[in-house]
Amino acid sequence: MVKSGKCFYGGMKPKKLKTKMVILILGLIVSIVGAGGIFSLQLITSILECQIGNRALNVSQAVALIPAVHRDLERGDISQSSIQRIVDKIRRTTKAQFIVVGDRDGKRYSHPIHNRIGQFMVGGDNDMALKQGKSYISKATGTLGPSIRGKVPVFNDNGDIIGIVSVGYLVQNVNSLIRGYHAKIAFFLVAAILFGIAVTLKITSGFKKAIFGLEPEGISALLQERTTTLETIREGVLAIDKQGLITTINQAAITTLCLGNIENIIGRPVLEILPQTPIIDILKTGASQLDEEFLVGDSKIIANLIPVINDGIITGAVSSFRNKDELDILAKKFSQIKKYSEILRVQTHDYSNKLYTISGLIQLGAYQEAVDLIGSETTGYQELINSLMTIVPDPILAGTILGKYNKSKELKVNFSIDPDSSMLDVPADISRDKLVTIIGNILDNCFEAVQEKDITQRRVTLAMTDLGNDLIFEFDDSGHGISETKMDTLFSKGFTTKKKKQGHGMGLFLVEKALNELQGSISAGSSELGGAAFTVIIPKHR
Repeated sequence: MVKSGKCFYGGMKPKKLKTKMVILILGLIVSIVGAGGIFSLQLITSILECQIGNRALNVSQAVALIPAVHRDLERGDISQSSIQRIVDKIRRTTKAQFIVVGDRDGKRYSHPIHNRIGQFMVGGDNDMALKQGKSYISKATGTLGPSIRGKVPVFNDNGDIIGIVSVGYLVQNVNSLIRGYHAKIAFFLVAAILFGIAVTLKITSGFKKAIFGLEPEGISALLQERTTTLETIREGVLAIDKQGLITTINQAAITTLCLGNIENIIGRPVLEILPQTPIIDILKTGASQLDEEFLVGDSKIIANLIPVINDGIITGAVSSFRNKDELDILAKKFSQIKKYSEILRVQTHDYSNKLYTISGLIQLGAYQEAVDLIGSETTGYQELINSLMTIVPDPILAGTILGKYNKSKELKVNFSIDPDSSMLDVPADISRDKLVTIIGNILDNCFEAVQEKDITQRRVTLAMTDLGNDLIFEFDDSGHGISETKMDTLFSKGFTTKKKKQGHGMGLFLVEKALNELQGSISAGSSELGGAAFTVIIPKHR
């Protein structure tokens, strides 16, 4: 068997195996792409023709409902008819090639070519509309050439057929549109095949290198290393050999550690890439370290460090890790969920008590008192909703502010929105998730800042404007404000003015992170209410 194996590797040219793999994979790619391309071309043609036919039918139905069309058809005087003027505007707006309105006999009351008005419609496809009263899509040849038409009968008030509306798009124009889509699909198919060729060559080259470029001892060591890596994967994965050279690294590790292109990393000393990494110590001690926190550059990571041992000898080490910021963010989100569930529980309890009160008032016959109680609970809330619908038509932003208003009610905070605010022009390319993060975290910070105040003094205001080239949000609270000494660290991760608690100190850090991605800015100062003031500026166009 061994002898046969040597003969096989010695007699077969590596290039021959690569050629077979290329032919097989490319044949499969071309077959799949070709079949998919033909189906896509046919499907696009069918869809476009169907859409254009439906568009023609919809326009016909709209024209058939116009009162002036009914009136002129029943009057029967083409010379006094206003139908041509009406449908000309509609034809230009809908980009239809023609809109023809005919009477019960098919005599034209409108046509793109004026001297054909008064003549009879051609094409021979009017019977279903004029005789059976049906609306339909047809293909026929008229005076302008072959076209896709939408035919709709016109009925009078008694339900009698008094005419027909025909809206059409020329087949040559439709075919031109279809050819444009076909060209795009053909370009995509060619690009897909070329991409498949490149990928195939890359795969076969890598396979060739993997088979013939390693000794058996190297394959054995690589297998042990890969096995250990798979057992320790969390997120980022980095492996080194006994010389401290990087042998394996995944994309998550490159992203987390900001290491750039993977081709420039494999085979380089780990200490050259990551001078502060503790993985090199595992080669000396052989002791595993699990869920340990380390500082790599400016990032804190949670890492698992495990040695690769072969025949009792340390042959390398594997590290799996994830960014600590992600865990902190998850902890904060979990904390917020717990807070929100508690608010919902309190709110449910509060509204249950009010419902019992209303029920009792009704049973006692105190109807006016019940109405007054309901009104006092809903008036302010409804006014806020009406105001938000005018000031902030964006449902995500309005929902965020409304949710924070509900939270302020539970926290006994007087939260108000400047009535002169305007947030009507929010560009679609500005991430709503980022805006929710910014507004939500700053309002939460303001609500917490006023908690130590007396209930009557707990005030938070929000002013917004979208005038000019920026979106501007201004937050004011009546808390104790922010001292000058804390301004420099205000937006640092972990900064908080409260007693250290799990989940605190991430709000303003996340705000600044979101603003950096939006190329915006935030400034803090003193508020006229006596507490802190935050001003957020986000450019509309970046």
